[in-house]
Amino acid sequence: MRPRLDDLAIFLAIAEQGSFRRAAALLDLSPSALSHAMRALETRLGARLLNRTTRSVGLTDAGARLAERLRPALFSVDSAIAELRDETGQLSGCIRITTTEHGAVLLLDRGIAEFQERHPLVEIELAVDAALVDLTTGGFDAGVRFRDDVPLDMVAIPISPHAALAAVAAPAYLAAHPLPERPADLMQHRCIRQRFANGRVYRWEFEDEGRVVTIEPHGMLVSNSLPAIVAATVRGAGICYVPMHHVAAQLASGQLVRLLEDYSLTFDGPCFYYLPSRHPTRAFTAFVDHLRNTCASQLWS
Repeated sequence: MRPRLDDLAIFLAIAEQGSFRRAAALLDLSPSALSHAMRALETRLGARLLNRTTRSVGLTDAGARLAERLRPALFSVDSAIAELRDETGQLSGCIRITTTEHGAVLLLDRGIAEFQERHPLVEIELAVDAALVDLTTGGFDAGVRFRDDVPLDMVAIPISPHAALAAVAAPAYLAAHPLPERPADLMQHRCIRQRFANGRVYRWEFEDEGRVVTIEPHGMLVSNSLPAIVAATVRGAGICYVPMHHVAAQLASGQLVRLLEDYSLTFDGPCFYYLPSRHPTRAFTAFVDHLRNTCASQLWS
């Protein structure tokens, strides 16, 4: 017997939420209804899809393979339904965007609320993830990442004119340590480093007389969380080197002091990007047009 589409959608919701309770809230169903649906689905397929414990839900190997194939398939179904609704005249459907925390804030600044006031049936989902996510396998319409991280085959719309890195430290730290005058001086300091989603620890890059200088600083504190790195820096744990927007408020309040400003790199800012070959819904096309117009008026007018 073929599994029901509703049961497959329930399975995917559980897989993505990692919890029966959260998936039930998302789908407006009871956890017991989801549990019954999963037992029925596993029976029909003859395979265990979920590893259940009292505290969490994980995917089996079979479940992980099924979820990977289902995401784009169910996304295509949703898109097809949205296209049919588009023909009635009023825009509707869901636009799913994978983004960083900063990218989500930029999109909100670029007028998501205003767009949804004009098109109240269009749902926009911002899925925040520090790692670069494949749009197709993840079932996303678009993404927001720094321009250097955007695949070359994507259409990219700049939503911020540029970005800058800033080396910063707390006044208390600087009171007890000599002020670094060149990037190489950082080798004599405690530095707080960032581990990327791919496992690599960031090597600090500066610009010195037209050439890029790479520093692999010393330090006993490493984190994959930029807010945690900034918080540790405010507490005097050392020097950090992060995108400017993460420390702008602390610099303005005097909690942090900027260092080596003449050597700090600037680079292309975040972009909204999507596949050029996708067949967009009218809702997605309207959102892209709205974003282009808003960015043109806010950033480069």
